[in-house]
Amino acid sequence: MTKDQWASFCSFKEDFKKQCAVWEQKAEILGLSVLQSKAALNDGVPLYPLENPIVYNTALDAICDQDSIKLIVIADNPGKDEQLHKNRKYLVGLSGKIAAGFFKKHPELDIDFRKNVIILNKTPVHTAKTKELKALAASDPLIQSLIDESQMWMAQRTAELHIQLGCPLWLVGYAELKGKGIFSLYRDTLKNTYTSSFPVSGEKENCFNKVFVFQHFSMNRFTIDLFHHADDGQKLQELLEQKGTQHRKEIFL
Repeated sequence: MTKDQWASFCSFKEDFKKQCAVWEQKAEILGLSVLQSKAALNDGVPLYPLENPIVYNTALDAICDQDSIKLIVIADNPGKDEQLHKNRKYLVGLSGKIAAGFFKKHPELDIDFRKNVIILNKTPVHTAKTKELKALAASDPLIQSLIDESQMWMAQRTAELHIQLGCPLWLVGYAELKGKGIFSLYRDTLKNTYTSSFPVSGEKENCFNKVFVFQHFSMNRFTIDLFHHADDGQKLQELLEQKGTQHRKEIFL
């Protein structure tokens, strides 16, 4: 990273860490962990240890100024593995293993998923399954406010970081970005941040055109969708840009 990029990353990381601490205090007051456990139980999820209702990605602390950041990946929200004390990292469960395996299988991309990628979420609020965020939001207006606040903060600050780093940004998790899905607020805030940050049309389009939307890594949906109807002999980088752009246009109407 350049000096300016490193400064931008450090500012983002420290602000994110502080903001998570604020959200953790709110979560404790609102009894969020009890409601998260209830939502999981109602969804048929086997009992599991719920250790962190709000999850800061500690993998960010391992990034240094000499690292080459080639990609930002935005997943949904921290799941069962991500929230454990021993982890507190994003995409470390089965979906993360699939993601890491994709890059390992395709060395032509020259990306190590654990070294060259900044991994973030649309919200740091934990649920065993992403769809349970709806149940949490419906349980208490104050919790809905917390979820909404976290999405808006993450979207705005992530877009600002992306603008500074200039690398591609992948939004993975197509379904809940559509229409009035769980992450529609994240979607709208993200787009508005690019627009407000760059009033000059050409600059705005240059940054926003580096945002690509894909299916989630879970259940291998990312790869299945990526290669569906792919042309024989088409280069992977070209295919990624084509599919990611197609879905971006579908999501950001």
